[in-house]
Amino acid sequence: MSQTRTVTELAEHLGGTVQGNGATMITELGALETAGPDALTFLANPRYASKVAETSAGAVLMAPGGERYGRTAIEVANPYLAFAKLLTLFYTKPHEPLGILPGAIVSNSATIGEGASIYPGACIGRNVVIGARTTVYSGAVLYDNVVIGAECTIHANAVVRERCQVGNRCIIQPGAVIGSDGFGYAPDGNSYYPIPQIGIVVLEDDVEIGANSCVDRAAIETTRIRRGTKLDNLVQIAHNCQIGEDCMIVSQVGISGSTKIGNHVTLAGQVGVAGHLTIGDNVLVGGQSGVAGSLPANAAYSGSPTMPHKEWLKSAMVMPRLPELKKSVSALEKRITELEMALKQNRQES
Repeated sequence: MSQTRTVTELAEHLGGTVQGNGATMITELGALETAGPDALTFLANPRYASKVAETSAGAVLMAPGGERYGRTAIEVANPYLAFAKLLTLFYTKPHEPLGILPGAIVSNSATIGEGASIYPGACIGRNVVIGARTTVYSGAVLYDNVVIGAECTIHANAVVRERCQVGNRCIIQPGAVIGSDGFGYAPDGNSYYPIPQIGIVVLEDDVEIGANSCVDRAAIETTRIRRGTKLDNLVQIAHNCQIGEDCMIVSQVGISGSTKIGNHVTLAGQVGVAGHLTIGDNVLVGGQSGVAGSLPANAAYSGSPTMPHKEWLKSAMVMPRLPELKKSVSALEKRITELEMALKQNRQES
């Protein structure tokens, strides 16, 4: 539920500075275009600074030194982050400890932490350990010997398979599968023999897994997603992958088996990564790129196959002109052929 705060109180919460009337009462948050006089909005992109003059919002979150157009403002270094924190303050419900609700299926050998909430229809297997203040929603299934840390949220119809481990404060969105079998088959004549996938998945603290994403268990050891990494919806992480800390992996990315991703890597939408590669720290890969080889750290790449982003931009500018360039090259080839024939004829005549 929303709650009323003064601009000064919100500034103190954020560590920001008030410019204007700090006593203005704020009851909700809103967009620049639609916020009313009781709402606080934010300006994150300077390109839209002129909209501050037009907004009806009671106050604006903005970077220091920006034009306020007479509006009350809270100045913070990162308005976008500050607005996210206020969304949490105003609208995120505190965890409600409900215990094991009627209709939940919980093994007698499971250990349920203090303040946890297990909703009707959730299925908790043998020897499962669930940490304090964790919530497991209806339809979620935790196979035998799973370990879930404290203050996690396992949404409806998510699955965590046997022996996999989830750290603290993790969020697994609806329909996600943690620990599905890796895609491993041994050729057997004209058919394929399925290789048992006996490893596990480990999600470290503060990892988030998007809806209908899949993280495959390792063939033998561990598929690991390190602290703070966020997966969007519809992401595929294959067996034996190692994903570093604080990575952002956007929707429809597919990472093939045994690939190692460094820290603070961003893979934009629909990036495909081949197997057994290494991607260094602080790499950004543009959308729909195909990563066929390892990528050094601290650089941006795009294209399929990937190349440095600046080179790809130059190539992309040429692409629309290829038909025209083809005609030009064909015309040049024709002229060269004609000149060669004329030169040959002149030599014969002389």
